[in-house]
Amino acid sequence: MKLKFNPDLGYQRDAIESTLAVFDNLSTAGEPYRKLGIANTLTLNPDMLLENLHRVQEYNFIEKSNSLFGASDDYPFPNFSVEMETGTGKTYVYLRSIFELNQQLGLRKFIIVVPSVAIREGVLSSLKLMKTHFRNLYDNVPFDHYVYSAKDLSKVRQFATANTLQIMVINIQAFQRDAGDVENYDNLTQDQIKKLSVIHREQDRMSGAKPIEFIQDVRPVLIIDEPQSVDNTAKARRAVNHLKPLFALRYSATHRNPYNVIYQLGPVKAYDMKLVKQISVASIQSQCNVNQAYLKLSKIGYVGKAKMPSASVVIFEDKPNGTKEKSVKLKQGTDLSDHTNRSGYQGYVVDEIYAEPGAEYVRFANNIILEPEQEKDGIHDDVIKEQIRQTVEEHFKKERNLQKQGVKVKVLSLFFIDKVANYRYYDEHGNVQKGKIARWFEEAYQEFAASSLFNDLPKRDVEQVHNGYFAEVKKRGKVVELKDTSGNTASDAEVYELIMKRKEWLLDDAVPLRFIFSHSALKEGWDNPNVFQICSLREFGSEKERRQTLGRGLRLAVDANGDRVYDPQVNRLTVIASESFEEYAKNLQTEMEKDIGGGFKFGRVPTIAFAALSINDSETLGQEKSRHLWQALKTEGYLDAKGDLTAKFKPDDLYFELQVPSDFQSIENEIIDRLRGFMFAGRVKDARGRTTVTYNKRVELNPDFKALWDKISQKTRYAIHFDTQQLVNLASHKLKNMPVVKPVTLTVGHTQTKLTNAGFGSDRQISTPKERYVSSHETLPDLVGILQERTDLTRDTLLTIIRNCNRLGEFKTNPQGFITESAKQIKKALDELLVDGIRYEKLGGEHYKMELFDEPELETYLDRSYQVLHGNQGSPVQTPYDYIECDSQIERKTAHALDGAENVKFFCKLPRWFTIPTPVGEYNPDWAVVLEEDRKVYLIRETKTTHDSNKRRVEENLKILCGEAHFKALGDVDYRVATSVAEVVSSS
Repeated sequence: MKLKFNPDLGYQRDAIESTLAVFDNLSTAGEPYRKLGIANTLTLNPDMLLENLHRVQEYNFIEKSNSLFGASDDYPFPNFSVEMETGTGKTYVYLRSIFELNQQLGLRKFIIVVPSVAIREGVLSSLKLMKTHFRNLYDNVPFDHYVYSAKDLSKVRQFATANTLQIMVINIQAFQRDAGDVENYDNLTQDQIKKLSVIHREQDRMSGAKPIEFIQDVRPVLIIDEPQSVDNTAKARRAVNHLKPLFALRYSATHRNPYNVIYQLGPVKAYDMKLVKQISVASIQSQCNVNQAYLKLSKIGYVGKAKMPSASVVIFEDKPNGTKEKSVKLKQGTDLSDHTNRSGYQGYVVDEIYAEPGAEYVRFANNIILEPEQEKDGIHDDVIKEQIRQTVEEHFKKERNLQKQGVKVKVLSLFFIDKVANYRYYDEHGNVQKGKIARWFEEAYQEFAASSLFNDLPKRDVEQVHNGYFAEVKKRGKVVELKDTSGNTASDAEVYELIMKRKEWLLDDAVPLRFIFSHSALKEGWDNPNVFQICSLREFGSEKERRQTLGRGLRLAVDANGDRVYDPQVNRLTVIASESFEEYAKNLQTEMEKDIGGGFKFGRVPTIAFAALSINDSETLGQEKSRHLWQALKTEGYLDAKGDLTAKFKPDDLYFELQVPSDFQSIENEIIDRLRGFMFAGRVKDARGRTTVTYNKRVELNPDFKALWDKISQKTRYAIHFDTQQLVNLASHKLKNMPVVKPVTLTVGHTQTKLTNAGFGSDRQISTPKERYVSSHETLPDLVGILQERTDLTRDTLLTIIRNCNRLGEFKTNPQGFITESAKQIKKALDELLVDGIRYEKLGGEHYKMELFDEPELETYLDRSYQVLHGNQGSPVQTPYDYIECDSQIERKTAHALDGAENVKFFCKLPRWFTIPTPVGEYNPDWAVVLEEDRKVYLIRETKTTHDSNKRRVEENLKILCGEAHFKALGDVDYRVATSVAEVVSSS
């Protein structure tokens, strides 16, 4: 089949016409013949260019450039940027712009600079696929395209001397190695000249000229593909300057330095216009398998300037409330059994830490070897298996859905793997072998192929439906090894070429290949319109990896005739991720914000956000009036200084009215709708605004504070008495009725996403969540012994409780889960019995120190804090801190009422470190108040929403009872529960 290209897509034509409009009314006259070739002759008038630029930016609702050249620009030639979301035809747009510039302005010399082999091969593939298309559009205009190669300098001469359209594709690496370091090539010695790149050395076969001089002489137009990766260093920018271009056009979805933007098609706009696939996320969440001696190598390398490598691992440790992960730093000789109270880590003594980049590992004395991110006795393999199953299932579902819709579109799925050997390797005899990933894939494929749900789909040979593209090592023409590579090596180039040249072949339904496995070869530069499932069988690493991975499948699908399909029901890309949807969405949103750059944040209203609003049928608001409106909204408090919406903007409030200047009142509803677009109920938000909490040391001069502190700083301990038979009966009852302890599970959910100006979040659930059980252990631990450690009860008492519960079957399927839940229920029984018999006594000489109030670097969230207005002023100071953290509305009201009240001599929300020991954990009371009316009283108050103990959690009631007993032991302190501000300050 042959791919077809639509020349009439409006958004692509807008991008091309915006580019051409920048050069309106410029002179094309001039002498093209130069010493070494035929040059571009366009005369650039800076004033006219800037005027054209502003007109284009106003039309496209883009922030106007202050000037043609920025103060920090490294380039003497003008640069213009086009922003187009991945998958919307960026390469097509700049290639067609070349033909338009040639046809309308007579420009004929173009250099496309790319950052990598992958993108270079993608551009060459596009030129080959679109060759006939462009010739049909532009009256068979003669043109040549080729890659710059130091081994074929005749192409450089042809580029300069030809009188026809010439397109050269070149990697930045081909000419930046020394161009970025050399100031003056005329002052170099012969030895230095010999070390230069070929492009900068005089060549006899080029009449003694340097190849770079042929390029410089013809004043080429520069097309920079992915500039954020091309000229992202000072050295690279110096190298680009050596080309001496007429001007540069820069194309990317993620400009880090957007020079003079002339067209924008960002991710939200592309998503709204349905120019890319909609995205859904199949998330696989795994429980920790606490039934094994888990081990994961999380970090390895050199810290700071250290000369010895170090590493970090994650292991398990038993805590009172269950088993938790713990990070341990490793160095030579570290014994993991010394860092945990769990059995199973004996023999894990560090024998070697090897930190050679790309080959890192840690070896233990028991000869267990771990590589980065590798696990021992975890369920990582189970997660990978389930990801493969889900990908295959989604693939079959997609084929079935398309068949039912009568749409002839070949479905492809793409896997990214962590190690090539996990998919395929060669044994010592040179025979190809399947790795575990290939075996698991074939098992999953055969399972779903046999399902009655997919009976009507064509039957295919499992051996032929999947393949991997990996860099190879050859000896005597025979493959002997497959390599894990970075994606930028010479070995990768062969892989890219194979994939790029076979894009149409891969789309042919007669070709059985449907599942593609890659290590790094498809990381950038390659995509295929019919990739509908993307599965990353490795942990996401770099801050760009989620978005980069998504980009491989965003392009709209192509049918069997090579025509683009625009049906939204067809165009959905499913990402199979080994993390929750919330984690995936939050991290993807963060990546997108960093990629887009320029201070962009989802939910942040730009100053020209209202420029496109219609005043009447023929006029829009425009950028200047939009800025004026934005300032007015900020002044009224609807926006903060950065442009984020504040709590004052409440469009769903029945009585809400937007206060805007009279000039804008006629479009009030349109303004509200525009602002509403930056609100998203399901949006993944950044961490709330935080502020530093300041301690006012003058509070220590307040005598009432000192008097209160003397009364309440005394530490206590408790003693308890209970009846054993009562405990056995109650604990047995609780174990019989405790929640079901399920086996270790993987939870699979599938969520349709939504992308708006406010962020990346959920739209709806595509399918209900489902669970899959995994095998989690080989041997059973000592149930009674562990419960004895956690509860301090005798073995006989525990044996009686366990025999009575009749739930031991759950212990066999998930021993640690059963132990954790059983210990929790037994402790609850203990708690209920113990409080009746609890007694507190003072610990002689042990007090909380007042100096603890002066904690370093205290922070609180602004949206859950009360700012002290009066209590920190005057003398004596009423309260220690300038912000009070409030967990409820009653706490906020209490803080407001106490702040500055004349009869309140001192008040504070008791710090989190001020705790009372109880059988149900540490208890931190809420308020300490010194009140003076007829006399001084010292109050400790616990604020709750109700006095009805049945409406409070059991643990809350137990802690309150313990609080009463504790303060009763101290004496002269009034402790109570309060449900209103009046009760907080009531001493009667």
